[in-house]
Amino acid sequence: MKDRVSITMLDDGIADVRFIRTDKMNALDTAMFNGIVEAIEQLKTMKGLRAVVVSGEGRAFCAGLDLSSLGKNEDNDDAVTKDPTRSLGARTNGIANRAQYVAWGWREVPAPVIAAAHGVAFGGGFQVLSGADIRFIHPDTRCAIMEMKWGLVPDMAGFPLWRGNVRDDVLRELTYTNREFSGREAQEMGFATHVSDTPYEDAMALARQFAQKNPDAMKASKRLFNIMQDATDAELLQAESDEQARIMRTPNQMEAVMSQMQKRKPEFTD
Repeated sequence: MKDRVSITMLDDGIADVRFIRTDKMNALDTAMFNGIVEAIEQLKTMKGLRAVVVSGEGRAFCAGLDLSSLGKNEDNDDAVTKDPTRSLGARTNGIANRAQYVAWGWREVPAPVIAAAHGVAFGGGFQVLSGADIRFIHPDTRCAIMEMKWGLVPDMAGFPLWRGNVRDDVLRELTYTNREFSGREAQEMGFATHVSDTPYEDAMALARQFAQKNPDAMKASKRLFNIMQDATDAELLQAESDEQARIMRTPNQMEAVMSQMQKRKPEFTD
């Protein structure tokens, strides 16, 4: 992971996650797939985590699949790890395969994940971006649902992640044509939350806000958002009640109230 993805823990429990394959514009080779999966697994069990900011170093967020590096390994018992594109049907990471997990896995990190994109976000890289809870994007970022260019379909969790964010006909056109669009267009269409000239700085500022909220309520809210599109009204109403019942009158919930009343920085515990 160390030569593909870095994790730096900042004050207030913020994880600064960066793609660092700068010589290849952070393109997804096998080592990058595995590095992102490892980073997500670390974040899922990290104590004191309050928010995550994901960005790419160098000229791009992520240029998508590095096609030249994949599919070169011989079949063996560890083939999926050595090449995540080999076994697409197997659910190797929960409800996802390993290739899908580099995008879908951010939804399984308990704390909110904020992405900051610049330069290029193509294909698989655009799907990785889409996995974040909140997405800041530079207006000049080059974006594309690129897979049709290579005679393929988007298959790294794009469809479930884009569902509800983008109009169906717009998504169909972008998929069928694989045309490029800008970061500003991405925000206008619903792919991105905010367009920003300084996406990393704005993402980090929002992460600091998140870090001052009751972490139990933040995690519960994320769980509710994760089921919102598929649950029935009755299931979602019950889930709201269950989550609230687990939070009310707990030490962190009371600390949220007291810190507001006393106008001071909250001190939460895991």
